[in-house]
Amino acid sequence: MQKLYYPEDKLPLSRLVPMGMQHVVAMFGATVLAPILMGFNPQTAIFFSGIGTLVFIFITRGKVPSYLGSSFAFIGPVLAVTGGAAANIPYALCGIAGAAVLYGLAAAVTMKYGSKWIDRLMPPIVTGAVVALIGLNLSSSAVSNFLNADFRLASSADAIKLLVASVTFIVAASVSIYLRGFIRLLPILTGVVTGYILALLLGIIEPAQLNAIRNAPWVGLPPFITPTFSFNALLVIAPVFVVLVAENKGHIEAISGYMKRDLSPQLGRAYLGDAVASFISAMGGGTPQTTYAENMGVMAITRVFSVYNFIAAACIALLLGLCPKFGAVIQSIPAPVLGGVTIILYGLIAIMGIKIWLDAKVDFCSHKNLIIAGSSIIIATGLGVKGFTLGGVNIAGIAFGTVFAVVMNLALSFGGDEQEDERDPE
Repeated sequence: MQKLYYPEDKLPLSRLVPMGMQHVVAMFGATVLAPILMGFNPQTAIFFSGIGTLVFIFITRGKVPSYLGSSFAFIGPVLAVTGGAAANIPYALCGIAGAAVLYGLAAAVTMKYGSKWIDRLMPPIVTGAVVALIGLNLSSSAVSNFLNADFRLASSADAIKLLVASVTFIVAASVSIYLRGFIRLLPILTGVVTGYILALLLGIIEPAQLNAIRNAPWVGLPPFITPTFSFNALLVIAPVFVVLVAENKGHIEAISGYMKRDLSPQLGRAYLGDAVASFISAMGGGTPQTTYAENMGVMAITRVFSVYNFIAAACIALLLGLCPKFGAVIQSIPAPVLGGVTIILYGLIAIMGIKIWLDAKVDFCSHKNLIIAGSSIIIATGLGVKGFTLGGVNIAGIAFGTVFAVVMNLALSFGGDEQEDERDPE
């Protein structure tokens, strides 16, 4: 049995740096993609993800291993406010700050009165569904990166991309399963490095990206933007904090299950750390923050839950935010390489949701549970990143599925206990 490292366990520097880098690689694709989709600057988002992670670890007193990155739940609402125009980003930042304040209030209530109210609002059937639908919602992104957006092998270029993605996937999976020693703790990083080298040899990386690496300065501050008050932005974006509440609770439960250590007493502090990190990010032009399931996938594979890993990862992210050249290297990682590792990571996220159900012994003979879990997952997966649009407001699939699961749980909880179906005698 592979050794399990707990949050308080320290690792030697020779192991800490590559393992921190592995967590940076795991979060990087999504943390960069989310700001690109929202029209934010990726370098600023990376910089604040490092600050946010350090803030989170400080507020949780080093007891909750997590990395904070850009939240996908805000993409639809932010675009509804900005309309894709960079000039409107300050208004969106106001909405994000509002969501962070509401999130902080939820944290204060949880810290004062405990997590019982959250447990009633979001029992395991809901949190398990939320975690599972996150992985499933992102699945099309992973598969399209693995091959292409059309899911079609139609040319030699497609075949080369498929080869790179497959090699990346096989290397990452093989390192995790078959190798021993320290290298076994670096499956994602090993897969990405191998895939990147192969992509270089096969000419997948664009010359423009290589030129961007050569021309990028070694040191430079990211561009900062401050919020501008907008009541409309607050109405559209602030309610999304509900998704973060459910998502973070699910992540805490999943990590607890993998570590075999109950982290639920830390839920209020985890909420507060997430909220403060998001507020700080909004003040400087960064994206809203959330605990990252991709990094939970890394922890599940490696069985290393040391918070020192995330301190190292946060420091590396800060360097990325201050080093445009290093950021250019990471941003040049081709889609097939990201596809090769996200197939594993997003799959692990979906399975974590199922594990929450199993650990909580959720009864799937209950029609109520079947409807809550099944309908929310199908709706969120069907909507995908495109989301649901009502008038001028777009709600991403993850956000819509989360709210749907919470509302369905509340609605179906009225009327007393569910009656067992009568079974005909055989």
